[in-house]
Amino acid sequence: MAPVKANEQPEAGVMPTEAGLVEMHKFNEQLINAGIMLAGEGLHPSSKGARSTTGRKPVVLDGPFAETKALIAGFWMVQVKSKEECIEWFKRCPGGPGTLEIRQVFDAGSLSDAVDPLAVTARGVRYRDRYAPREGPESSRRRYQRVPSPRPPPRV
Repeated sequence: MAPVKANEQPEAGVMPTEAGLVEMHKFNEQLINAGIMLAGEGLHPSSKGARSTTGRKPVVLDGPFAETKALIAGFWMVQVKSKEECIEWFKRCPGGPGTLEIRQVFDAGSLSDAVDPLAVTARGVRYRDRYAPREGPESSRRRYQRVPSPRPPPRV
């Protein structure tokens, strides 16, 4: 996963230039054509968001949030063979001055022995298979859409 750190511009609602969007689209197409891009989206400013704590008594705070250094403006999810390969791809990422962080996502093989990796994998596969690439002219905005889960076979 490669979250892009927010700065004052996206937090103020400033959109990238048309030329910047074209460059980003070209970069995304390279990731897709290489078969490594799983997802990628830009995020609205924190003024349109909220934060929620977890635990017994969750607390919800509406945005905006003052600490822009703790916010993200967007993200990519890619599947590559190594951290080094990921770094090489994102060295080519267009955009102005900013920070992009590269983080590995846990998979069933990297979970502790306390968790049954087969059960986690089965749930993940079922969840992932409910989503499929979107096709057609509207696909330029969002590449994935929810599709209905297959119905189990009738019991006899």
